[in-house]
Amino acid sequence: MTSRLLEPFTLRGTTFPHRAWVSPMCQYSSVDGLANAWHLVHLGSLAIGRAGLVLTEATAVTPEGRISPDDLGLWSDAHAEAIAPVIDFVHGQGVPFGFQLAHAGRKASTYTPWRGDGSVPVADGGWETLAPSAEAFGRYAVPRAMTEDDLVRTRDAFASAARRALGLDVDTLELHFAHGYLMHEFLSPLSNRRDDRYGGSLENRMRYPLEVIDAVRAVWPDERPLLMRISATDWVDGGWDVESSVTFAREAAARGVDLVDVSSAGNDPRQAVEVGPGYQVPFAARVRSGAGVPTGAVGLITEPKQAEEIVAEGSADVVLLARALLREPHWVLRAAHELGVDLDWPPQYLRARLT
Repeated sequence: MTSRLLEPFTLRGTTFPHRAWVSPMCQYSSVDGLANAWHLVHLGSLAIGRAGLVLTEATAVTPEGRISPDDLGLWSDAHAEAIAPVIDFVHGQGVPFGFQLAHAGRKASTYTPWRGDGSVPVADGGWETLAPSAEAFGRYAVPRAMTEDDLVRTRDAFASAARRALGLDVDTLELHFAHGYLMHEFLSPLSNRRDDRYGGSLENRMRYPLEVIDAVRAVWPDERPLLMRISATDWVDGGWDVESSVTFAREAAARGVDLVDVSSAGNDPRQAVEVGPGYQVPFAARVRSGAGVPTGAVGLITEPKQAEEIVAEGSADVVLLARALLREPHWVLRAAHELGVDLDWPPQYLRARLT
Protein backbone atom coordinates (compact mmCIF):
# COMPACT_ATOMS: atom_id res chain seq x y z
CA MET A 1 0.00 0.00 0.00
CA THR A 2 1.20 3.50 -0.81
CA SER A 3 0.64 6.11 1.92
CA ARG A 4 0.68 9.84 1.24
CA LEU A 5 0.73 10.53 4.98
CA LEU A 6 3.94 8.58 5.53
CA GLU A 7 5.87 9.66 2.46
CA PRO A 8 8.67 12.26 2.75
CA PHE A 9 7.86 15.94 2.41
CA THR A 10 10.35 18.63 1.41
CA LEU A 11 10.27 22.35 2.16
CA ARG A 12 13.26 24.34 0.90
CA GLY A 13 16.36 22.36 1.87
CA THR A 14 14.71 20.22 4.55
CA THR A 15 13.12 16.85 3.89
CA PHE A 16 10.83 15.64 6.65
CA PRO A 17 10.56 11.85 6.90
CA HIS A 18 6.78 12.00 6.62
CA ARG A 19 3.74 14.24 7.10
CA ALA A 20 2.49 13.37 10.61
CA TRP A 21 3.92 16.09 12.83
CA VAL A 22 3.76 17.06 16.50
CA SER A 23 1.52 20.04 17.16
CA PRO A 24 2.88 22.50 19.73
CA MET A 25 1.46 21.68 23.17
CA CYS A 26 1.95 23.80 26.29
CA GLN A 27 3.47 21.79 29.14
CA TYR A 28 3.59 24.49 31.86
CA SER A 29 6.67 22.80 33.29
CA SER A 30 9.47 25.37 33.03
CA VAL A 31 11.06 27.49 35.74
CA ASP A 32 12.07 30.94 34.47
CA GLY A 33 11.46 29.70 30.93
CA LEU A 34 14.16 27.02 31.10
CA ALA A 35 13.78 23.53 29.66
CA ASN A 36 14.35 20.61 32.02
CA ALA A 37 14.01 16.84 32.31
CA TRP A 38 10.27 17.01 31.62
CA HIS A 39 10.88 18.47 28.17
CA LEU A 40 13.54 15.87 27.42
CA VAL A 41 11.21 13.01 28.28
CA HIS A 42 8.08 14.54 26.71
CA LEU A 43 9.62 15.64 23.41
CA GLY A 44 12.05 12.74 23.36
CA SER A 45 9.24 10.20 23.60
CA LEU A 46 7.61 11.75 20.54
CA ALA A 47 10.88 11.36 18.65
CA ILE A 48 11.16 7.73 19.74
CA GLY A 49 7.63 7.37 18.36
CA ARG A 50 8.99 8.60 15.01
CA ALA A 51 6.98 11.80 14.50
CA GLY A 52 7.84 13.55 11.23
CA LEU A 53 8.64 16.79 13.08
CA VAL A 54 8.83 17.59 16.78
CA LEU A 55 7.75 21.16 17.56
CA THR A 56 8.08 22.74 20.98
CA GLU A 57 5.27 24.33 22.88
CA ALA A 58 4.76 28.09 22.41
CA THR A 59 8.24 29.34 23.26
CA ALA A 60 8.26 32.94 24.42
CA VAL A 61 10.63 35.44 22.83
CA THR A 62 10.45 37.74 25.88
CA PRO A 63 9.65 37.08 29.55
CA GLU A 64 6.37 39.02 29.29
CA GLY A 65 5.46 36.99 26.20
CA ARG A 66 4.90 33.80 28.19
CA ILE A 67 1.35 32.49 28.44
CA SER A 68 2.03 31.58 32.06
CA PRO A 69 4.98 31.91 34.46
CA ASP A 70 5.63 28.20 33.79
CA ASP A 71 6.12 28.43 30.02
CA LEU A 72 9.20 27.74 27.93
CA GLY A 73 11.32 30.65 26.66
CA LEU A 74 14.17 31.42 24.29
CA TRP A 75 15.05 35.00 25.24
CA SER A 76 18.59 34.34 26.49
CA ASP A 77 21.59 32.14 25.81
CA ALA A 78 20.85 30.30 29.06
CA HIS A 79 17.54 29.15 27.58
CA ALA A 80 19.32 27.87 24.48
CA GLU A 81 21.83 25.99 26.63
CA ALA A 82 19.06 24.37 28.69
CA ILE A 83 17.19 22.94 25.71
CA ALA A 84 20.24 21.84 23.72
CA PRO A 85 20.22 18.25 25.15
CA VAL A 86 16.57 17.87 24.10
CA ILE A 87 17.39 18.87 20.53
CA ASP A 88 20.40 16.56 20.47
CA PHE A 89 18.25 13.63 21.57
CA VAL A 90 15.51 14.30 19.02
CA HIS A 91 18.06 14.66 16.23
CA GLY A 92 19.72 11.45 17.43
CA GLN A 93 16.47 9.66 16.60
CA GLY A 94 16.62 10.98 13.05
CA VAL A 95 13.68 13.33 13.66
CA PRO A 96 13.64 17.05 12.70
CA PHE A 97 13.13 19.60 15.49
CA GLY A 98 11.63 23.08 15.50
CA PHE A 99 10.66 25.87 17.88
CA GLN A 100 7.28 27.54 17.89
CA LEU A 101 8.21 31.15 18.65
CA ALA A 102 5.50 33.12 20.40
CA HIS A 103 4.33 36.15 22.32
CA ALA A 104 1.07 35.80 24.22
CA GLY A 105 0.09 39.49 24.21
CA ARG A 106 -2.98 40.22 26.33
CA LYS A 107 -3.36 36.49 27.11
CA ALA A 108 0.02 36.36 28.88
CA SER A 109 0.58 36.18 32.65
CA THR A 110 -2.19 33.62 33.20
CA TYR A 111 -2.35 30.72 35.61
CA THR A 112 -1.26 27.25 34.62
CA PRO A 113 -4.64 25.55 33.96
CA TRP A 114 -4.48 23.13 36.90
CA ARG A 115 -3.48 25.93 39.31
CA GLY A 116 -6.16 28.52 38.63
CA ASP A 117 -7.92 30.64 36.05
CA GLY A 118 -7.41 34.12 34.65
CA SER A 119 -4.55 36.59 35.08
CA VAL A 120 -1.81 36.12 37.66
CA PRO A 121 -1.47 39.29 39.79
CA VAL A 122 1.91 40.99 39.85
CA ALA A 123 2.12 40.25 43.59
CA ASP A 124 1.90 36.52 42.79
CA GLY A 125 4.52 36.48 40.05
CA GLY A 126 2.51 37.92 37.15
CA TRP A 127 3.32 40.97 35.04
CA GLU A 128 1.81 43.78 33.01
CA THR A 129 0.68 42.48 29.63
CA LEU A 130 1.04 44.10 26.20
CA ALA A 131 -1.40 44.20 23.29
CA PRO A 132 -2.23 46.24 20.19
CA SER A 133 -4.89 48.07 22.23
CA ALA A 134 -5.90 48.38 25.86
CA GLU A 135 -8.68 45.82 25.35
CA ALA A 136 -8.88 42.92 27.78
CA PHE A 137 -9.62 39.32 26.81
CA GLY A 138 -12.78 38.59 28.76
CA ARG A 139 -12.05 38.88 32.47
CA TYR A 140 -8.29 38.94 32.06
CA ALA A 141 -6.30 41.99 33.16
CA VAL A 142 -6.46 45.02 30.87
CA PRO A 143 -3.22 45.14 28.84
CA ARG A 144 -1.15 48.18 28.00
CA ALA A 145 -1.34 49.31 24.39
CA MET A 146 2.04 48.85 22.74
CA THR A 147 4.16 51.89 21.99
CA GLU A 148 6.50 52.21 19.01
CA ASP A 149 9.37 51.15 21.28
CA ASP A 150 7.42 48.06 22.38
CA LEU A 151 6.77 47.14 18.76
CA VAL A 152 10.43 47.42 17.81
CA ARG A 153 11.65 45.56 20.88
CA THR A 154 9.20 42.69 20.41
CA ARG A 155 9.90 42.39 16.69
CA ASP A 156 13.62 42.30 17.40
CA ALA A 157 13.06 39.68 20.12
CA PHE A 158 11.54 37.34 17.54
CA ALA A 159 14.63 37.79 15.37
CA SER A 160 16.97 37.24 18.34
CA ALA A 161 15.16 34.02 19.27
CA ALA A 162 15.47 32.86 15.67
CA ARG A 163 19.23 33.46 15.83
CA ARG A 164 19.48 31.37 19.00
CA ALA A 165 17.46 28.62 17.33
CA LEU A 166 19.85 28.69 14.39
CA GLY A 167 22.77 28.37 16.80
CA LEU A 168 21.12 25.19 18.05
CA ASP A 169 20.90 23.91 14.46
CA VAL A 170 17.16 23.30 14.54
CA ASP A 171 15.50 22.39 11.27
CA THR A 172 12.58 24.81 11.20
CA LEU A 173 10.70 27.53 13.07
CA GLU A 174 6.99 28.11 13.45
CA LEU A 175 5.69 31.61 14.20
CA HIS A 176 2.66 31.51 16.48
CA PHE A 177 0.12 33.93 15.00
CA ALA A 178 -2.98 32.10 16.31
CA HIS A 179 -5.20 31.49 19.33
CA GLY A 180 -5.67 35.08 20.42
CA TYR A 181 -2.01 35.72 21.14
CA LEU A 182 -0.19 38.89 20.17
CA MET A 183 0.01 38.57 16.37
CA HIS A 184 -3.57 37.31 16.14
CA GLU A 185 -4.57 40.31 18.26
CA PHE A 186 -3.07 42.61 15.64
CA LEU A 187 -4.83 40.79 12.81
CA SER A 188 -8.34 40.75 14.25
CA PRO A 189 -10.54 43.87 14.25
CA LEU A 190 -12.06 42.59 17.51
CA SER A 191 -8.80 43.16 19.40
CA ASN A 192 -6.98 45.76 17.29
CA ARG A 193 -8.46 49.23 17.85
CA ARG A 194 -5.36 51.20 16.89
CA ASP A 195 -5.67 54.37 14.82
CA ASP A 196 -2.08 54.41 13.53
CA ARG A 197 -0.52 52.52 10.61
CA TYR A 198 -0.98 49.23 12.48
CA GLY A 199 -4.75 49.46 12.87
CA GLY A 200 -7.94 49.96 10.89
CA SER A 201 -7.81 48.40 7.43
CA LEU A 202 -6.83 44.81 6.76
CA GLU A 203 -3.61 46.04 5.19
CA ASN A 204 -2.73 47.97 8.34
CA ARG A 205 -3.69 45.14 10.71
CA MET A 206 -1.45 42.75 8.77
CA ARG A 207 1.47 45.17 8.81
CA TYR A 208 3.06 44.30 12.17
CA PRO A 209 2.83 40.49 11.80
CA LEU A 210 4.36 40.83 8.35
CA GLU A 211 7.17 42.95 9.80
CA VAL A 212 7.87 40.18 12.29
CA ILE A 213 8.01 37.64 9.45
CA ASP A 214 10.48 39.90 7.62
CA ALA A 215 12.65 40.24 10.72
CA VAL A 216 12.78 36.48 11.29
CA ARG A 217 13.28 35.59 7.64
CA ALA A 218 16.18 38.07 7.51
CA VAL A 219 18.15 35.97 10.02
CA TRP A 220 16.75 32.53 9.16
CA PRO A 221 18.73 30.89 6.32
CA ASP A 222 17.15 30.59 2.90
CA GLU A 223 17.60 26.83 2.88
CA ARG A 224 15.58 26.34 6.10
CA PRO A 225 11.78 26.44 6.05
CA LEU A 226 9.66 28.87 8.05
CA LEU A 227 6.20 27.82 9.25
CA MET A 228 3.35 29.94 10.61
CA ARG A 229 0.31 28.98 12.67
CA ILE A 230 -2.83 31.07 12.24
CA SER A 231 -6.38 30.99 13.50
CA ALA A 232 -8.41 30.92 10.30
CA THR A 233 -11.44 32.46 12.00
CA ASP A 234 -12.45 34.04 15.28
CA TRP A 235 -15.81 32.22 15.10
CA VAL A 236 -17.41 35.60 15.91
CA ASP A 237 -19.37 37.79 13.50
CA GLY A 238 -17.31 40.79 12.45
CA GLY A 239 -14.04 39.18 13.48
CA TRP A 240 -11.10 37.67 11.66
CA ASP A 241 -12.36 35.27 9.01
CA VAL A 242 -11.27 32.68 6.47
CA GLU A 243 -11.02 35.05 3.51
CA SER A 244 -8.82 37.42 5.53
CA SER A 245 -6.70 34.39 6.40
CA VAL A 246 -6.29 33.57 2.71
CA THR A 247 -5.13 37.14 2.02
CA PHE A 248 -2.72 37.11 4.95
CA ALA A 249 -1.33 33.67 4.06
CA ARG A 250 -0.67 34.86 0.51
CA GLU A 251 1.23 37.90 1.80
CA ALA A 252 3.14 35.80 4.33
CA ALA A 253 4.15 33.30 1.66
CA ALA A 254 5.46 36.13 -0.52
CA ARG A 255 7.73 37.11 2.40
CA GLY A 256 9.13 33.64 2.96
CA VAL A 257 6.61 31.56 4.94
CA ASP A 258 6.68 28.05 3.50
CA LEU A 259 3.74 26.35 5.23
CA VAL A 260 0.69 27.66 7.09
CA ASP A 261 -0.50 25.58 10.04
CA VAL A 262 -4.23 26.31 10.13
CA SER A 263 -6.07 26.30 13.45
CA SER A 264 -8.89 28.60 14.62
CA ALA A 265 -10.41 30.60 17.49
CA GLY A 266 -8.92 31.84 20.76
CA ASN A 267 -9.26 35.61 20.38
CA ASP A 268 -12.74 36.34 21.76
CA PRO A 269 -14.67 34.64 24.59
CA ARG A 270 -17.86 34.93 22.51
CA GLN A 271 -16.54 32.43 19.98
CA ALA A 272 -19.06 29.80 18.91
CA VAL A 273 -16.87 26.95 17.65
CA GLU A 274 -18.51 24.10 15.75
CA VAL A 275 -16.40 21.18 16.96
CA GLY A 276 -16.27 17.76 15.35
CA PRO A 277 -13.74 15.31 13.87
CA GLY A 278 -11.42 17.21 11.53
CA TYR A 279 -13.51 20.36 11.98
CA GLN A 280 -10.66 22.69 10.94
CA VAL A 281 -9.58 20.73 7.86
CA PRO A 282 -11.80 22.80 5.50
CA PHE A 283 -9.95 25.93 6.66
CA ALA A 284 -6.61 24.36 5.76
CA ALA A 285 -8.01 23.37 2.37
CA ARG A 286 -9.31 26.88 1.68
CA VAL A 287 -6.01 28.55 2.62
CA ARG A 288 -4.10 26.01 0.54
CA SER A 289 -6.18 26.59 -2.58
CA GLY A 290 -6.73 30.32 -2.11
CA ALA A 291 -3.23 31.38 -1.14
CA GLY A 292 -1.31 28.78 -3.11
CA VAL A 293 0.76 27.77 -0.09
CA PRO A 294 1.27 24.38 1.60
CA THR A 295 -0.82 23.94 4.74
CA GLY A 296 -1.04 21.83 7.85
CA ALA A 297 -4.34 20.58 9.26
CA VAL A 298 -4.97 20.27 12.99
CA GLY A 299 -7.90 19.62 15.31
CA LEU A 300 -9.56 16.33 16.30
CA ILE A 301 -7.47 14.30 13.89
CA THR A 302 -7.19 11.04 15.79
CA GLU A 303 -6.98 8.00 13.51
CA PRO A 304 -4.43 7.00 10.84
CA LYS A 305 -7.06 6.47 8.14
CA GLN A 306 -8.53 9.91 8.82
CA ALA A 307 -5.08 11.56 8.63
CA GLU A 308 -4.26 9.64 5.46
CA GLU A 309 -7.45 10.83 3.76
CA ILE A 310 -6.77 14.48 4.64
CA VAL A 311 -3.39 14.41 2.93
CA ALA A 312 -4.38 12.10 0.06
CA GLU A 313 -7.37 14.24 -0.94
CA GLY A 314 -5.23 17.39 -0.98
CA SER A 315 -6.93 19.22 1.89
CA ALA A 316 -3.53 19.75 3.54
CA ASP A 317 0.10 18.78 3.03
CA VAL A 318 0.71 17.63 6.61
CA VAL A 319 -1.32 16.88 9.71
CA LEU A 320 -0.33 18.03 13.20
CA LEU A 321 -1.36 15.86 16.12
CA ALA A 322 -1.75 16.91 19.75
CA ARG A 323 -4.06 15.02 22.10
CA ALA A 324 -3.71 11.86 20.02
CA LEU A 325 0.03 11.91 20.71
CA LEU A 326 -0.42 12.65 24.41
CA ARG A 327 -2.55 9.53 24.63
CA GLU A 328 -0.25 7.50 22.39
CA PRO A 329 3.26 8.91 21.84
CA HIS A 330 3.97 6.09 19.36
CA TRP A 331 0.86 6.81 17.27
CA VAL A 332 2.98 7.09 14.11
CA LEU A 333 4.31 3.55 14.54
CA ARG A 334 0.76 2.24 14.82
CA ALA A 335 -0.25 4.32 11.81
CA ALA A 336 2.53 2.75 9.75
CA HIS A 337 1.27 -0.71 10.67
CA GLU A 338 -2.34 0.12 9.83
CA LEU A 339 -1.40 1.81 6.56
CA GLY A 340 0.95 -0.95 5.49
CA VAL A 341 4.15 1.10 5.56
CA ASP A 342 7.54 -0.28 6.61
CA LEU A 343 8.61 2.58 8.90
CA ASP A 344 11.90 2.53 10.79
CA TRP A 345 11.59 1.60 14.48
CA PRO A 346 14.09 2.38 17.24
CA PRO A 347 16.25 -0.74 17.55
CA GLN A 348 15.60 -0.83 21.29
CA TYR A 349 11.89 -1.35 20.52
CA LEU A 350 12.14 -3.85 17.66
CA ARG A 351 10.98 -6.76 19.82
CA ALA A 352 7.59 -5.04 20.05
CA ARG A 353 7.28 -4.21 16.35
CA LEU A 354 3.82 -4.80 14.97
CA THR A 355 3.67 -7.43 12.24
